[in-house]
Amino acid sequence: MSDKIELTAKIREDVGKGASRRLRRLEDLVPAIIYGGEKAPLSISLNHNELLKATKDERFYSQIITLNLGDKDQMVVVKAIQRHHIKPRFLHLDFQRVDAKHEITVKLPIHFIGEQDAKGVKEGGLVAHVITEIEVHCLPRDLPEYLELDITDLELGESLHVSDLKLPAGVKLTGVHDEEHDQPVVAIQQPKAQAEPAEEAESEAGEGEEAGEGEKPAAEGEQDEAS
Repeated sequence: MSDKIELTAKIREDVGKGASRRLRRLEDLVPAIIYGGEKAPLSISLNHNELLKATKDERFYSQIITLNLGDKDQMVVVKAIQRHHIKPRFLHLDFQRVDAKHEITVKLPIHFIGEQDAKGVKEGGLVAHVITEIEVHCLPRDLPEYLELDITDLELGESLHVSDLKLPAGVKLTGVHDEEHDQPVVAIQQPKAQAEPAEEAESEAGEGEEAGEGEKPAAEGEQDEAS
């Protein structure tokens, strides 16, 4: 596994909407909360620039994060992020405590292998990603960084489903994923730009045959009568 993700955090005593606004406006800090486990929720603040840099790493949203709280470290996972609706600013974050003995639930990204070499792509098809992340639960020690799905052998018009995902030992999917609920994850489809001209050509050919018989199409005749 790659280097762990760490953030410096400070415990905040002054809470509430007014205090949170002051943190963001005057100190460039982001209010956050840590909850879960047997301990009480803990209000903290994070440096906005440090947080912004950390979120550029895909692992931030699915991996265990180390929060440095003075002389004590807290292991957490991200559960919710509130962002400004216009500006590239964070408003609030929710973290859940991680206990080595208890399973955690996170959404893992899906990495697609062999997209350029896929059989369907070589036939002129386009890769359509239906699902790019999926929720799993496992013990912290078993948490992978992502799940892989090899589509090298996928042909034009074919798709792979949730059941095709290879799960590492100790990792389970949340929700129902039986035969009846086996969602597609990725497919290789015919480009629309290639399909439409063929359909138009067939349509024009049909109209030409009717016109050659010297008879007006029924639909056009009905329109003339209606007008």
